[in-house]
Amino acid sequence: MEAITLKFLRYVGYDTTSDESQTKSPTTVGQLFLANALKSELEELGASNVNVDVNGYLTATIPATTKRSCPVVGFIAHLDTSPEVSGAEVKPRVVMYTGEDIPLGSCGKVLSPSRSLELNNYLNEHIIVTDGNTLLGADDKAGIAEIMHMAEYFLQNPQVEHGTIKIAFTPDEEIGRGADLLDVEKFGADWAYTVDGGEVGELEFENFNAASASVTIKGINVHPGAAKGKMVNAVRIASEFVSLLPSLQIPECTDGYEGFIHLLKLEGDVESASMKMIVRDHDEGCFNAKKERLKEIAEQLGEKYPRAEITLEITDQYRNMSEKIRPVMHIVELAKEAMIDLGITPKVKPIRGGTDGANLSFKGLPCPNLFAGGVNFHSCYEFLPVSSLEKAANVMIEICKKVVNIDKNE
Repeated sequence: MEAITLKFLRYVGYDTTSDESQTKSPTTVGQLFLANALKSELEELGASNVNVDVNGYLTATIPATTKRSCPVVGFIAHLDTSPEVSGAEVKPRVVMYTGEDIPLGSCGKVLSPSRSLELNNYLNEHIIVTDGNTLLGADDKAGIAEIMHMAEYFLQNPQVEHGTIKIAFTPDEEIGRGADLLDVEKFGADWAYTVDGGEVGELEFENFNAASASVTIKGINVHPGAAKGKMVNAVRIASEFVSLLPSLQIPECTDGYEGFIHLLKLEGDVESASMKMIVRDHDEGCFNAKKERLKEIAEQLGEKYPRAEITLEITDQYRNMSEKIRPVMHIVELAKEAMIDLGITPKVKPIRGGTDGANLSFKGLPCPNLFAGGVNFHSCYEFLPVSSLEKAANVMIEICKKVVNIDKNE
């Protein structure tokens, strides 16, 4: 089994699920355990300035082997896995995909090409799957393994010419905090790439504008037999709120650059109800219009049910990094060239989600997103083609070799 695959299998053994209810950084101790393990590995490999700070951010440097004045490039992945599905006691399994359904352990679930069409791209290849009880953690431990493999290659082959390379592993990306406490100036890269994308060839520099929204409704509960003119049913008002949302602007009906309002949770009773939603759109105007629509609905229902208390809170989360990347599109072109030279077809597409790279770009570190190779993230049906690990690492290696030919002073 390839060394890079063994790295990945080792890293998914750490439960690094992030926890939105916590305010500390990292939000879970497992992320710190993994960060310190990676620190030890990098120190053994000979990396410089390896540090895990009090907030769980790991940074390291691969010193330049060239005397040329070239830019400093960075690579970033996140330590945590999504809280949507358990990341505890992950039991990965390497299987050969032959075109048939793949049983996921003894839980009765199967990974099927009828449900996951992407499987057909990996016929007669080895893939890594779950046992059906947890996610796999390719998001983003595949990215970590690939960066570590790239680091090992350069540190063990000093004859290969390259400039200074920076590495960062960040906590709590899955709950929107991954870039919050990374000191970009101290990190010291001219630009970086997050290694957090999907299938081979994916290259992204556009992401959603994002906001979260919460609605709370307080009603009045009385005996239903004497409720006329007295009862205010909070959960019925919540249901009406949902009915007034744009019916086609939902995840199930949108793709590409189309945005949505996604109802995550609705719970309640007569006396009180609450909803949690997320708002997403690549276009800033459309993004703002969706937020305005939520405000209009809240006001409309407030006027219709004056005895109810309806509260709407909207919190902006991150912005589309496109406006920060377009002025430095050569960093995207460089990644495309690296892929093409390796026989990989670049697939430039918008991210239908977020990335640490968005917040980092607005902090002054332009940061497109490279593929990490996984499929079906945040799911027990997540899988990772073994070949994708090597391909992602090779793209980073090729980028670093090309950076040598760029004069930092031009």
